[in-house]
Amino acid sequence: MENILTFEDFSKVDLRIGTIIEVNDFHEANNPSYKLEIDFGALGIKRSSAQITSLYTKDDLKGRQIVAVVNLPKKQIASFMSECLVLGAVKANDVFLLSPEVKVKNGSKVS
Repeated sequence: MENILTFEDFSKVDLRIGTIIEVNDFHEANNPSYKLEIDFGALGIKRSSAQITSLYTKDDLKGRQIVAVVNLPKKQIASFMSECLVLGAVKANDVFLLSPEVKVKNGSKVS
């Protein structure tokens, strides 16, 4: 296994639960994607893009809780500034979003 992290390295990753409140098509992206607005409670609303159009409709996503990394630097993707990284599991080029089994408070830490 390459790139072994120390526990100290991993402790720097801030994983939080958020609820998707807005979903729009991202026509300028190289691959089919959505623009997401996600409510992280006290951390505020953050934006992200996600290549998940093959499995999820906009209606599927709105109101859904997800897991995201919230302490990465902002990243310019075409005309869009992504502020967090939504996490998912990849199977055969499809991304399945990670989410809590039960509804939790937005902004809750994942540990």
